[in-house]
Amino acid sequence: MAPDIPDFTSLLAEARRGAPAAQAALFEATYDQLRRIARGLMRREQRGTLEPTELVHDAWLKLVDQTSVAWSDRAHFLNIAGRAMRQVLVDRARRRDAAKRPAITDRVTFNDDAGHGAVDGVDVLALHEALERFSLLDPRAAHVVEARVFGGLTVREVAHVLDVSTRTVELDWTTGRRWLARALRDRSHGS
Repeated sequence: MAPDIPDFTSLLAEARRGAPAAQAALFEATYDQLRRIARGLMRREQRGTLEPTELVHDAWLKLVDQTSVAWSDRAHFLNIAGRAMRQVLVDRARRRDAAKRPAITDRVTFNDDAGHGAVDGVDVLALHEALERFSLLDPRAAHVVEARVFGGLTVREVAHVLDVSTRTVELDWTTGRRWLARALRDRSHGS
């Protein structure tokens, strides 16, 4: 990912203030990366359900409503975008469950950018619930997992966003992946 440039930071500030031209330019400047994140999350999504483009657009609508959030740079923006995508997926899964259509399941891929520790086809609600439980035990590590999985941020970008060392992020990422994989495995085995 290209480092922030003053123009991008200015663009974020203008978009946050609600300037339509700046919001359009921000969407254009981040669309490809947001789509890559969405594709990664939706790798195991069943055909005919939500498409990555639709996820990006739904998340974008949530982002432009968050004018009170300080988007200080590209990493912060992508972190918030990841949270918006997570919320879109969770809301959609809840609506699906409320409609009692168990045949269609929303699933995401839970892994790092190198493909290590991948857990394919994780039910988005199960991951959300496990991540919520984990955040009570280790809020920073839960934020690391959320930023990596839903925001598509690198270890370095997460370290920047959280103002911690990359080693701390790596340790939190390992801890979070292990805890969540165990929690998801236990859930699927009815423990």
